[in-house]
Amino acid sequence: MAFGWVDFGVVVTYLVAITLFGARFGKSQRTIHDYFLGGHRLPWWAIAFSIVSAETSILTIISTPGIAYVSNLNFLQLVFGYLVARVVVALILIPRYFAGELYTAYQLIEQRFGRPMRILTAGLFLVTRALAEGVRVFAISIVIGVILKTGVLTSVIIITALTLFYTYRGGLTAVIWTDVIQLVIYISGTVLALVIALHAIPGGWGEVAHLAAASGDKLAVFRFDFNWHQPYLFWSGLIGGAFLSTASHGTDQLIVQRLLAARSMRQSQAAIIASGFIVLFQFSLFLLAGVVLFAFYRHFPPAQTFARADQIFPSFVVSYLPTGLAGLVVAAILAAAMANLSAAFNSLASSSVVDFYKPFLRPAADEKHYLRVSRLMTLAWGAVLILIALLAQRIERSVLELALTIASVPYGSMLGIFLLGVLTKRTSGIAAAVGAGAGLAVLFGVIGLTSVAWTWYVAIGACVTFAVGWAASSMGLGMDAVQPRATGRANP
Repeated sequence: MAFGWVDFGVVVTYLVAITLFGARFGKSQRTIHDYFLGGHRLPWWAIAFSIVSAETSILTIISTPGIAYVSNLNFLQLVFGYLVARVVVALILIPRYFAGELYTAYQLIEQRFGRPMRILTAGLFLVTRALAEGVRVFAISIVIGVILKTGVLTSVIIITALTLFYTYRGGLTAVIWTDVIQLVIYISGTVLALVIALHAIPGGWGEVAHLAAASGDKLAVFRFDFNWHQPYLFWSGLIGGAFLSTASHGTDQLIVQRLLAARSMRQSQAAIIASGFIVLFQFSLFLLAGVVLFAFYRHFPPAQTFARADQIFPSFVVSYLPTGLAGLVVAAILAAAMANLSAAFNSLASSSVVDFYKPFLRPAADEKHYLRVSRLMTLAWGAVLILIALLAQRIERSVLELALTIASVPYGSMLGIFLLGVLTKRTSGIAAAVGAGAGLAVLFGVIGLTSVAWTWYVAIGACVTFAVGWAASSMGLGMDAVQPRATGRANP
């Protein structure tokens, strides 16, 4: 059945309600401490939900079912690596973050290696996060385009403007509490769509299992054979996923900002560990939805072949869910988009202001000035992401894999620098920079000259950065320079 006015009304009502809910937190934003860290008043469980919302984005909802639809559940092996990574972040990196009063992850790098390395790592974050989020913004247009038949520009501007409004007003507090609501909504919406699809399939789950087995065992999770060129095998998933998630959750301001906002180090550790179990459930749910839709479309073939796997789940929602419920599930999908976007806006603004504007342009301004600049920077990054989204529409591969690939390239060097900072005492900033350059160079060579799977990119970059940085320092490179303090209160 078609997506009707009732469904459209449900979506509009949701968008207006969540925007107004987030904007109401604007009254509590008086300093950048409130705006970027929530005043350290946020509970650990809300932060855990927000971490999952921030890393999920619309890509997870529309692309993950598509991956299972065309293959199987092997992607889940990557998620097991995500669980390992969270333990590493909790035990190694979080204690260092709580050794001083930090606003961004890159202040820790300045404490250890000096300001030039802080600029390097913060700059890498800004470029990488902007590119990856631009692709995610484009993914929103896929969903809205299926529903409203609008062009990319109109679709992107609608959702971006609404998300910018409450992020601009309410800062991280608004971001986290709207994230909690949005995660509950999109998980519930996905479960609802899954139940309806199963009910429509003759024979229910038994028929799904039969068709899955007949098509090459689409319910298979593990593959223990080793191949450098396939991303979703056990070792490439476990090791590659662990390196990828350690980098994204331990060095990327998008997640680290949430960890820094916790009331204490123990609550921060509890939040990151709990988020691992939530994300495991979530990916299992989305992959299972892809398998169920595979069986569904064997009984009810689509009128037209899907142009890309990313369209499969949103097409099912608008075509087969009852009136009202279709609008609810679409609102759930958009909830994931807004949760990720709001996180990106706030983290990009925080790094721009704390790592660049404040130390270099206006180091002695008052809090009202910094708060005003922070809000303006939020708007500026919104415009940047719209431009990137318009360019991303030319790319044909899965938007989820594309975003993960973009992030994986600099993540290796970023993680290598952080590990040099927390695991070694004598490595100099110059040696760490040499290691980072080597890590990027080797990784670009791997990408250009080989067909190694993207899941290995972070591991390769991090290992090369760490090894070359440690070796360069062992040979005395940069050791005559004055070493910054490794601990103490940061100067934002």
